[in-house]
Amino acid sequence: MIKVKEIINYLDCVFPINTACDFDNVGLLVGDENSETNSVVVALDCDVNTFDFAIQNGANLIITHHPVIFDPLKSVKENDIVFLLIKNGISVISMHTNLDVGDGGVNDTLCEYLGLTEIKPYTTVDGYLLKYGRTDKHSADEFALHIKNNLGGFVRYVAGKTPINTVLVCSGSGGSYLDEAIVGGFDAYVTADVKQNHFISAINAGISLFDGGHFSTENIIVEPLCKRLKAEFPNTAFTAYMPDSIKTV
Repeated sequence: MIKVKEIINYLDCVFPINTACDFDNVGLLVGDENSETNSVVVALDCDVNTFDFAIQNGANLIITHHPVIFDPLKSVKENDIVFLLIKNGISVISMHTNLDVGDGGVNDTLCEYLGLTEIKPYTTVDGYLLKYGRTDKHSADEFALHIKNNLGGFVRYVAGKTPINTVLVCSGSGGSYLDEAIVGGFDAYVTADVKQNHFISAINAGISLFDGGHFSTENIIVEPLCKRLKAEFPNTAFTAYMPDSIKTV
């Protein structure tokens, strides 16, 4: 069996922890790096359903995108997720914004799912790394349907004034980077958790803005990351936990 710290060291090499945003909380967040594992679950989040899935699969390590501990904890009580993890000897590694920006990370994967070509990095004024590329879906209506078909879930959008050729992407909650898309001269911007004021700003600027949903723009990394870990540690079982999206009616 391998030790948890061997997996941490590998992930730190390909998605360096020091590239995470200052506000973030990444790395080994629960458990003992010297503990051994032969069964690992890879998931977007670590909630009670992920915990149950890990127990069912005999896993004592969970690797997530969203940090299992993000805001300061004021208490840890019975049946809290952190309590359950510690009680059952399950460690958690979380790779968040460093996984977003890394090569082969969430933004790269989102570009691939959207079928973008000529993918290149775009560095924002605060140093965050986004990606952009080209599409042959030139109308906003056509591109919105393309996003829905490839990501699932829902798409909210406004159409810009020009045909869509260049597309900037930011997985997860990226409405605050709309101005970057406008200043950068992109025809469209794809992200999630877009607020009403962002849509109004996009209309006024004449740029197409698409909200593909937080879950849908990020859960796409789980299976590729699981596959990558399997290739690096072939004698360890890695299982992707792929729950349904948050439901809409």
